[in-house]
Amino acid sequence: MQPNLFPEQRHLNREPMVMPSVEAQSTRSRLQRMVGSVLLTCSVLLSLSACAAGKASAPQEEEFSYAWLKGYAHTLATESYVSHKGELPKSLQGMSWDDYQQFHFKKKAALWREDDSEFRAELFHLGLYFDTPVHIYQLENGKAKLIEYSSSMFDYGKSKVKGSQLPKDLGFAGFRMQFNTDWQRDVVAFLGASYFRAVGQEMQYGLSARGLAVDTALPKPEEFPMFTRFWLEKPQPGSNIATVYALLDSPSVTGAYRFDIEPGERLKMKVDAAIYPRKAIERLGVAPLTSMYMVGENDRRTGYDWRQEIHDSDGLAMHTGNGEWIWRPLGNPSNLRFNAYSDENPKGFGLMQRDRNFDHYQDDGVFYEKRPSLWIEPTGNWGKGSVQLVEIPTLDETFDNIVAFWNPAEPIQPGQELLYSYNMYWGGIPPVQSPRARVVDTFTGIGGVVGQKRKYYSKRFVIDFAGGSLPMLGKDTQVKAVISTSQGRVEIESARPQHAINGYRAMFDLVPPEDSVEPINLRVYLEVDGQPLTETWMYQWTPPPMNERELHNAGHLQ
Repeated sequence: MQPNLFPEQRHLNREPMVMPSVEAQSTRSRLQRMVGSVLLTCSVLLSLSACAAGKASAPQEEEFSYAWLKGYAHTLATESYVSHKGELPKSLQGMSWDDYQQFHFKKKAALWREDDSEFRAELFHLGLYFDTPVHIYQLENGKAKLIEYSSSMFDYGKSKVKGSQLPKDLGFAGFRMQFNTDWQRDVVAFLGASYFRAVGQEMQYGLSARGLAVDTALPKPEEFPMFTRFWLEKPQPGSNIATVYALLDSPSVTGAYRFDIEPGERLKMKVDAAIYPRKAIERLGVAPLTSMYMVGENDRRTGYDWRQEIHDSDGLAMHTGNGEWIWRPLGNPSNLRFNAYSDENPKGFGLMQRDRNFDHYQDDGVFYEKRPSLWIEPTGNWGKGSVQLVEIPTLDETFDNIVAFWNPAEPIQPGQELLYSYNMYWGGIPPVQSPRARVVDTFTGIGGVVGQKRKYYSKRFVIDFAGGSLPMLGKDTQVKAVISTSQGRVEIESARPQHAINGYRAMFDLVPPEDSVEPINLRVYLEVDGQPLTETWMYQWTPPPMNERELHNAGHLQ
């Protein structure tokens, strides 16, 4: 696994790194890709025939449009893929983290700094984990021009790298943008494979997004498509929207992307993606999200830290095509865990950081309570498929171990054009939430009656709901917890007012089948007279082996 390190910001802005295979139980890999070797010698905006002839020229302005980019990506998908990973000067290979941290883009070199623009853009230098050159273009009035690398753009500090000795066609690793409310801190950054990250009004980085996921959580190495080229469109004077185009490439797929980025209380990205498979893909992940969950109120498997909770996100929220709202708390399992939630034309899904109470984290260095949630809102019909969730064991908060994405039900075959449009909302509170009461806490522990010897093993689940119509219920209202389980026996169930949160608490014990360690799926919601009052809480729990159950019953384990 690779650590979540973001240049110059470390824990505070965890960098979207490259991710290893599922076999290594990590969500990081160094599979970064570029377009073919012939194309690298040409400007991407030269005609295909000129590139085929091997003609290169100095950077020049060329016509550009999103329609052209889609056509180019479509054509590229018919050609063999060639990797250019690691094509760096020796001085940038095998760098230490400390040396790479010495690299700083000079503020005076920022794009649009001298223009009447609400945005500025800065570029990331190649090196460390970023060993595949990315080409970046300026775009204005439909004309694009390659940004030539120059060591004068960077300060190399006390590193051993001599910028003057680096080639002029080096390229870059990615870019970041600032908005006029704060020229010192980023609102968005694209860096590493197809990873990108953004912030809401809290100005706090957290989870990452990707352009595309390929073969995640399968018994073979995961493939990580890469944004190989970007076109940064110069914002109109006074406009609060910045537009970025990107070309995606990998052994299995190419793609054309457009991002319209609008900072605010919740930063909004309008995304249009055209995807062109080179080959059949077993598991395609659309709008993939990557986050971290190490320890929290419902999962203390790694609870050896002094902080009670350590996570960038605490749950997966889903608004299904039939209108149901679902909350699935995240966990840090002892073995890789994969779940698929079937749906048709989903209304939305996302990884949320609902718990925004500093007292629950007590971390005054990385401020987990300020980490953004990320909500995906499809535009148009996405058809049949499933929201898929991958939870990977981790012992370290610097490793991302949570992945969620949409997987279409139809097989992915070469020659197809797959079109997806969606809005992304980054910030503390998503733009839409369930009108019913929502889950605010999930606690787990050992079941049984206090003060009595345990005759058999059981697990206790406690779910707190708040909001919706719960504060208006009369004291004599009969609220029922509707509990379903895929196996095992439910006992000691209750639903009662929880005045501290002006809501209700559902509680029950689950007795697993003897000798079974198969995962158990649970669903809970509250109702009155058959009418649901809350969103649906979903959970997956794996019972411990029999020897651990016996120790729990004897009181030797807590």
